[in-house]
Amino acid sequence: MLSTQLELPMTPLRQPDPADGNRSIQERFEAFHELNPWILAKLEGMTADCVERGLSRVGIGMLFEVLRYEYGRTTLGDTWKLNNNFRSRYVRLLLEQHPEWNAVFELRGLRSA
Repeated sequence: MLSTQLELPMTPLRQPDPADGNRSIQERFEAFHELNPWILAKLEGMTADCVERGLSRVGIGMLFEVLRYEYGRTTLGDTWKLNNNFRSRYVRLLLEQHPEWNAVFELRGLRSA
């Protein structure tokens, strides 16, 4: 796995907004993603690696746990380093950019906006 730890910010630029509880998951995700664009790039690379290895199914949960292990100390803008509520949003972004991966991930309906 590529090591980019030194390239990632080590100190938060912005602390979580206490009013975040009033925003939807999608709004919180968009703010988090804006502060942490590297996460999508890492998920994309990890997924591509899994597909190249011949895996027919990939779980976003597995990818999130690897990110937590490798990079969890470096996220910005959320109380949680890598919020599980954002998994479904990230997988949808991956599929938006890579429709060829539709068979790789299983999507369920979103329960909240």
